[in-house]
Amino acid sequence: MINYWAIWCAPCRKEIPELNELASHNPEKLTVVGVNFDESRGEKLLGEIETLGIEFPSLVEDPRSIWGLEPVTILPETLIISAEGKLLHRLIGPQTLSSIEALLK
Repeated sequence: MINYWAIWCAPCRKEIPELNELASHNPEKLTVVGVNFDESRGEKLLGEIETLGIEFPSLVEDPRSIWGLEPVTILPETLIISAEGKLLHRLIGPQTLSSIEALLK
């Protein structure tokens, strides 16, 4: 699962605790990673991750070109990717623990 977030995104702030819980409850079934929309790097990125309380890894490079997707225009956005690397779902807007778990069943 790849989640796109930004420090200034209010729905992202609300969603992140749900994603933290999802990542901690399902590590054998699901890997959660984030991508910073603003392409922050280094200490700035680490500071934003700490400020938001993000407990899952954040990628430095955006992998969405693998699936031929246009750049993100609405945050948050979440991609559900199969273990084989196939794009299964593109979710626009904030997600909850229950909405993601429902998709994974």
